[in-house]
Amino acid sequence: MSDPKKLTGRTVVVLATDGFEDSELTSPRDAVSDAGATVVIATPGGETITGKNGTDVPADARTADIEAATVDAILLPGGTSNADALRLDADAVSLVRKVVTGGKPVGVICHGGWILTDADVLKGRTLTSFPSLKTDLINAGATWVDEEAHTCEGTGGAGTIVSSRTPDDLPAFNDAVVAAFATS
Repeated sequence: MSDPKKLTGRTVVVLATDGFEDSELTSPRDAVSDAGATVVIATPGGETITGKNGTDVPADARTADIEAATVDAILLPGGTSNADALRLDADAVSLVRKVVTGGKPVGVICHGGWILTDADVLKGRTLTSFPSLKTDLINAGATWVDEEAHTCEGTGGAGTIVSSRTPDDLPAFNDAVVAAFATS
């Protein structure tokens, strides 16, 4: 029997802005919380954010105030405007780079992968995404696959990246994220 609280003692930071895909934030957030993780919602301004379907999520911190050393894993929800705005936040990009290169895992779904291109952490990696990101990810050095959830183990000290395509894939994504976050 698996441990239902396998993430106890771990801190998972969700990076997001207004316009996030509601279920792509709330479903994985709830999955890691239910597995025992402490979840921190970080936004560029530290303000409550609103999903594209109207879900309000209060922020716990500003992205500038999060230190990579205090983070065990990162979740990156999709939503086109969310992902596009987040990749313009230098603090968020820097945090993602430090977490991945520091050997810690990241879970990313849909358009959330855009920030990984800006963080320059995709060379030699394999992941999936919403299909419209395929060319961007390939141009950043990744191999793209069309799977509901894909786990790419880190090499050379880099962290695992768990990726997924759309809200339809959330059950598989959530399971893969919890498993990867528990073993990293």
